[in-house]
Amino acid sequence: MKRRDVLRFLGTGAALAAGYGVASWLDGVVPLGRPGRMLSETRLGMGTYVSLSVVDPSQSRAEEALGAAWAVLDRLEARLTRFRPESALSALNSHGRLDGAPEDLTRVLDLAVFAHRATKGAFDPTVLPVLAYIEESAEAGRRPDPSRLEELRGLVGLERVRWDGRSVHLDRAGMALTLDGVAKGYIVDRMAEALRERGVRHGLVDAGGDIAAFGGKAEGLPWMVAVRNPADVESPLARLELTDGACATSGDYEIYFDKERLFHHIVDPATGVSPHLIHSSTVLADTAARADSLATALLVLGPWGEDVIRPHVSRVILA
Repeated sequence: MKRRDVLRFLGTGAALAAGYGVASWLDGVVPLGRPGRMLSETRLGMGTYVSLSVVDPSQSRAEEALGAAWAVLDRLEARLTRFRPESALSALNSHGRLDGAPEDLTRVLDLAVFAHRATKGAFDPTVLPVLAYIEESAEAGRRPDPSRLEELRGLVGLERVRWDGRSVHLDRAGMALTLDGVAKGYIVDRMAEALRERGVRHGLVDAGGDIAAFGGKAEGLPWMVAVRNPADVESPLARLELTDGACATSGDYEIYFDKERLFHHIVDPATGVSPHLIHSSTVLADTAARADSLATALLVLGPWGEDVIRPHVSRVILA
């Protein structure tokens, strides 16, 4: 499998949760005599590595919770990815209309609208026709034609997507959606919710840097997260403490389509080309969906975007 194929659902973020491995019980991770052991498991999903970690005195409860969270991942990715022709999103993109849309799709569209408004249009999932053309041009070994980019930009505009109940409609022929910048965060939130519903009090979900945490690693002991430095992978930009909340990172250094790295997986809806104002943005917020979408938008907005999204986040780290 090519590295680019592994990362296809969504660009891998740069935040990595520290201190756990693959499918293993770890004894002694909770200090000061607190009861509990950590169960961690890592799988491929959403085009990246997804890791779950829970601390619980009951191995059977922890295993049941992880199973429930993995089931959420399988179910929601199958509905929301644009890379499977049988998904609800692919059906919408193919036909321009979807009746009987799953509730999760319309929930993610609601989240996309929030991010679109909060970022003054910098987050817009209707950029897919532009992004797809850039990818196709790169695969053919040629630069995108500016006139064609401008033509495709006429298909961009979230206000042209309408939904009422479970019916979703794209107003213009040729429009298509990518939910890459919000769906992964939404799925991470739902996986964390599944862990809590099974009685787990301390957990963390990390999907390639989209992270949701709850309860800390123990009472009074936060989960520790290192934010990758695009210029030096050995020296993190920051080390974050997460007890209850989420963070996400978006960067221009993981997925790009040309040798010069002029075209990457983020597209500015206003210009139809990839922005180069910053290399990475990390956002801390109350949900992974919000952190995911706003971090994506910051790649478009650049440093001044920090003031734009400030009312909706707790911290921003740019590089």
